[in-house]
Amino acid sequence: MFDDSTEVFEGLKRPDTVEVIATAGGKILLQEQQQPQSPEVFFSLPGGRADHGETPIKEIQRELLEETGYVSDDWQEWKAVKPHRKNDYTIRYFIARNCRLQQAPQLDAGEKITTKLIAFEELLALSDNPAFRGNEFIVWLLRLRLNPAEQEKFKKLLFK
Repeated sequence: MFDDSTEVFEGLKRPDTVEVIATAGGKILLQEQQQPQSPEVFFSLPGGRADHGETPIKEIQRELLEETGYVSDDWQEWKAVKPHRKNDYTIRYFIARNCRLQQAPQLDAGEKITTKLIAFEELLALSDNPAFRGNEFIVWLLRLRLNPAEQEKFKKLLFK
């Protein structure tokens, strides 16, 4: 402490998370999924925990392929966010442009995932959908909705 005394502060360390905003044919890939620990259906970006010992880019490329069957040759790390002070992990967001379907998804036993293609405007509207998971991304979407110039800039980033 500042007065040289000692205190114990608790925290949690967990693997980082990787997520991707993936585009295909002028649309964005969105997942509708259900998992055993949360029986309600929810929406999310493709991704997951980076717990396979790979680099973040390899982790998200593997997640995208396994969960959606899509691949891309045009990847960019977009941003990294540390969402909680007491939970030590980072969410790394990537952009994958011009994705193409390569195979059927290879889902884990605890996953029920359907991939949907949505328009950019539908992506922005997810910020109002209580079934969309991704609080850090929701904040970004809300900011975009308030700033048309930033919306256009982000859209150009996604669909170069």
